Amino acid sequence: VQLQAFGGGLVQAGGSLRLSCAASGRSFYGYPMAWFRRAPGKEREYVGSISWNGRNTVYVDSVKGRFTISRDNTKNTVYLQMNSLKPDDTAVYYCATGGLGSDLYSYDYWGQGTEVTVSS
Repeated sequence: VQLQAFGGGLVQAGGSLRLSCAASGRSFYGYPMAWFRRAPGKEREYVGSISWNGRNTVYVDSVKGRFTISRDNTKNTVYLQMNSLKPDDTAVYYCATGGLGSDLYSYDYWGQGTEVTVSS
């Protein structure tokens, strides 16, 4: 399966962005999806994930209440809605599947990343 993330850009603090991750090659129906990010000079970190049916989501504490993950299995697409953005959210954001929870090393498939820059 191939994943393509897009929707990143430059936004002012307090603003919003919606990232999308489109899957191709095979349906990702039935697979949990996750978002990770890598801030400049830091390791890649888990942002959150969504169950295969979209009913369950999990988020890292730093984004709870601000970020929302959703998915549309008919479009093979998962979304990351980011509100109340902070400069600390500046990072390259990656979608991933085929893994488990926050363990990035367990994921088999990764998107190429989309860059988000939040200015203060």
